[in-house]
Amino acid sequence: MISAAIVGGTGYTGIELIRLLSAHPEVSIDLLTSRSEAGTRADEIFPSLRGISDIVFSDLGDDTLATLQKCDVVFFATPHGVAMKQAEALTQAGVRVIDLAADFRLQSLTEFEHWYQQSHACPELLKTAVYGLPEVNRHKLANALVVGNPGCYPTTAILGLKPIIDEQNKQAARLIDARIVIDAKSGVSGAGRQASLALNYAETTDNFKTYSVAGHRHLPEIEQGVAQLLDSQFSHRIRFLPHLVPMIRGMLSSIHMEMTEEGAAIDWQQVFEECYASELFIDVMPKGIYPDTRSVRASNRLRIAVHQDNDRAELTVIVVQDNLVKGAAGQAVQNMNVMFGLDESLGLNFAPIVP
Repeated sequence: MISAAIVGGTGYTGIELIRLLSAHPEVSIDLLTSRSEAGTRADEIFPSLRGISDIVFSDLGDDTLATLQKCDVVFFATPHGVAMKQAEALTQAGVRVIDLAADFRLQSLTEFEHWYQQSHACPELLKTAVYGLPEVNRHKLANALVVGNPGCYPTTAILGLKPIIDEQNKQAARLIDARIVIDAKSGVSGAGRQASLALNYAETTDNFKTYSVAGHRHLPEIEQGVAQLLDSQFSHRIRFLPHLVPMIRGMLSSIHMEMTEEGAAIDWQQVFEECYASELFIDVMPKGIYPDTRSVRASNRLRIAVHQDNDRAELTVIVVQDNLVKGAAGQAVQNMNVMFGLDESLGLNFAPIVP
């Protein structure tokens, strides 16, 4: 059994990790930490865990840190800036680290400091961190000591663009114009579990709004994904605009591009189907069928639809996922499976919940 610890288990991604790992046949959750809830059983805070997990929250003190170093893997479901302060000591003890915050996503220290308003605590370890998107980085994850779990929006954007960038690189020709527009919507749980006036019921229900219009911290992550992870041979100008929609969980990103004459000659439906034919958690919808967010609710599946309009030279890619599962905790478990040489679907191969 893999000995796992979850640091910061009181948020929505934390509860999802407990839910998923409790059902994983090869994992034992041996430590769960929370400074605010130390000494409290997890199922007292989350009644959904009654009969599933009887684990008790511990404080993240010196004794706990020693226990963490005895685990095989530590998941950080904490605010930005926490994991990087503990990661070096853990990796030196042979522990593998999966951070669900942003500490190990951006390789540029300048970008990290700009968007997260803090200096990086372990820049040398950051250089060795692997970006945790299995469908793109599977070969590197197997030997990774530190994994930066992708942001929810970048997961939809990078996987939605992967077949296009791959095809451009293969043909060594620009198939889409430089401009890419990503119009993205997320449920309220994407903002976390903290108390906030902007997130209370009266503010979010029957309301639909955009935010971070001047710039969002996931934009440099998307740009890094296209330029470095996908190794695009062509430059792109990406406009990313997120929206908050009145639902609890779910994410839908519409990616809009203009095709060149060479791009319009490509059958993009076929390109996407071939690209993801062997990926269990990515479902390319049949031509003319478009996914909705409830079709992936509470699952690790991501569904993609492709609309190609040659008359207008327009290409639209629509991507849906559950922001708490494939966009966070489920992807973290998928990464863990790859890191430990397990079947990638273990603990994750369950159907979405409808209605």
